[in-house]
Amino acid sequence: MAGAFSVYGDPGNTKQGLQAGAPLRISFDMKHIFASLALTLLTLPVFADQRVPTSQTEVQLSFVPLVQKATPAVVNIYTKRVTQARRNTFMEDPFFERFFQSGPREPRVQNSLGSGVILTSDGIVVSNYHVVGMATDIRVVLNDRREYTARVLLGDEDSDLAILQLEDASDLPSLDLRPSDEVQVGELVLAIGNPFGVGQTVSSGIVSGLARSGASNGNGRGYFIQTDAPINPGNSGGALIDMSGRVIGINTRILSRSGGSNGIGFAIPADLVRAFVEQADAGNDVFARPWAGLSGQTVDADMAETFGLELPGGIVISGMHPVSPFQSAGFQVGDVIVAVDGLAVNTPSEMVFRMSVAGLGNTSQVTRVREGQQDTVPVSLIAAPDMPPRNATVLGRRDVLEGLSLAQINPAVINELNLQLNAKGVVVVDPGPVAVRVGLRRGDVVARVDDTDVSSPQDVARALQDAGRWVRLEVIRGASRVQLRFRI
Repeated sequence: MAGAFSVYGDPGNTKQGLQAGAPLRISFDMKHIFASLALTLLTLPVFADQRVPTSQTEVQLSFVPLVQKATPAVVNIYTKRVTQARRNTFMEDPFFERFFQSGPREPRVQNSLGSGVILTSDGIVVSNYHVVGMATDIRVVLNDRREYTARVLLGDEDSDLAILQLEDASDLPSLDLRPSDEVQVGELVLAIGNPFGVGQTVSSGIVSGLARSGASNGNGRGYFIQTDAPINPGNSGGALIDMSGRVIGINTRILSRSGGSNGIGFAIPADLVRAFVEQADAGNDVFARPWAGLSGQTVDADMAETFGLELPGGIVISGMHPVSPFQSAGFQVGDVIVAVDGLAVNTPSEMVFRMSVAGLGNTSQVTRVREGQQDTVPVSLIAAPDMPPRNATVLGRRDVLEGLSLAQINPAVINELNLQLNAKGVVVVDPGPVAVRVGLRRGDVVARVDDTDVSSPQDVARALQDAGRWVRLEVIRGASRVQLRFRI
């Protein structure tokens, strides 16, 4: 097949032997044109084999291979929990609530949803504690619509992590955990979860920050990876993955005034998840983290010169419990901790994270600065001692404050209730239905009943039995002393 087209010469151009205004005829072979076009199309990326992107250019083309690899191991979690709700409609009003504390209660079923990540082929799943904690029924739905019931093996409200076991599960897709210290700011990441219950959703972004320890809310002890990948309610417990499909974190919360994603989301680092899985495999149902037994604050620019530091950073020790492992290792108030196991720490939460990852029973190499001199000291990682015995006591039906739960203060109790390191005596573990109405709270340290000093749960019980018509309690709440007066 042949074709031709005409080109008319320039009237002023006669040097090429063309007659001015005469048409120039050019012939060509259409088969050559079609062959060249087909060859060009075959070289375009749309015809290339799909695979995980390996360069920035390829990433810009598509996340499809990566999503296909990761999404089967991210699950939707549906939970039910039964709560006791008061029937009085005024209970919803903050002002009237205190007047109806003893109102009749009725069971209420609360439904919630979240996400999780399968870590092993036999059904070990990680999610957030706030998704599955206290749930009476947990249902896990895979991307291919298979459903499993699940039970909690280990949960921790402070870290907001929970490890689940799917019942009768095998040969499941799973994702690997990536060491947290390899993650760098600027890396491309995908967040996978079930936001708002609309179904599995993937959003993209970058790692926008590391070691975010001031972003916690509720009871969480914050140490997070920050990302701008959109995270919304329902994403909790889902995966934050890198470009190789490995989990770098578990999505847990967002920073927002409106309740929607504003581009600042937080994920729990994979190293802490690995520590949870190891303790669950060992049979623990409560996460045991090492106890530092000290208080401290971040060294800022104004303090750095005072402590002989070239740059601001680290934690200056402001207080230590007498049985703290740091005190046993020779640390003193005023020492600055700058690293744990060779990794810099700048906040107490960051130090607790490093110790938790190292694990109980091990020894961490802690770098300190004292009077301008730096050295490294081994510190044994131990649990908070539960000595002397806590002598847990619950007041009975014949007592003035029925249901009040008390305990003797020791390091374990200080750690559990987040008390001051120098706290002594007896503490309220649970005020119960009566004492809560007179103003007692969990964590209150009872110092005096009427004119009687008390130092044990038994002292409190006896003093209340001997009280008159009016009772006066003096409690230490944080750094304040509070007096509560009520009539029997």
